[in-house]
Order: sequence, then C-alpha cells, then structure tokens
Amino acid sequence: MARTKVSLDSLRGLLRAAGLRSTAPRVAVLQHLQGCSVPLSHGEFVAALASHGYDAATIYRNLIDLEGAGFVGRVNLGDNVWRFELRGTTGDSHAKGEHPHFVCLQCGEITCLADVRVKLSPAPGSVKSVVSTISDIVLKGQCTRCA
Repeated sequence: MARTKVSLDSLRGLLRAAGLRSTAPRVAVLQHLQGCSVPLSHGEFVAALASHGYDAATIYRNLIDLEGAGFVGRVNLGDNVWRFELRGTTGDSHAKGEHPHFVCLQCGEITCLADVRVKLSPAPGSVKSVVSTISDIVLKGQCTRCA
C-alpha cells in the first residue's frame, strides 16, 4: 500500500497540535517511521538514528510520548520486544488503526496486514461469548520465500 509522507512543517504542526514540543529527536522518529512499512524495535531506531547523535534513552522517551499522543502504536509480536509503528494521525494510509501482523517463523520477516480483516466466530457447540475488542493479532507461519 502506498505511503503518504507528511512534510516536515506538517509533522511539526501535528506535534504542536497534540500538545507536544516539536523537538528534533521527535521529528526524526516520525520522519524515520514514514519510510518504514513494518513496526520497528527500539534497538532498530537507535541504530537508524545513530548518525543524528540521539542516545537510546532520548529515542525511547520520544517513542513513548508519541505513543501517548496517538501518533505511534506499540505491538508485541510474540517475542517480548515492543515494536513501534505509525498510526493514522500522521496521514499514513497503512496505519488507520489496529491491524494484524504476520511473522515468518523461519526468517523472522514481519509483514503488516493492514488490508486484512479478521472475524472471530464461536465454534459450533461452544458458549456464545462476544468479543468486543481485540488489540493485537499476530499470525505466524512461513513466508512464501521460506515455504
């Protein structure tokens, strides 16, 4: 799915409108996320933004602040590592909300399934409980390259 990049001035305006200061590390995190199609771990952010001179703690604090403001979502794909991705508040068409992810068990590749809708139905003969909210769905298997 095509990603719409928001201009630097627009990102700064979105941050200020959300009550956040438009700091260089915060803008750098959002800009980096605009070029990513899968969620990234904190360590991946640290490596990617190392040339900017931001330390790991600064990047982490900004990820948490951006999550609190609704710009970034946080997901655990089953390996106890939080990964961060854009949410729809930045104009990103891929991240309009919660969506499932696929993780290849062999190579570890992560794929966002933004266009996939998952419907849960009770098994025949089971108690008819209603699921109102599901926050994370992670599908695991082999990708087409590894199969």
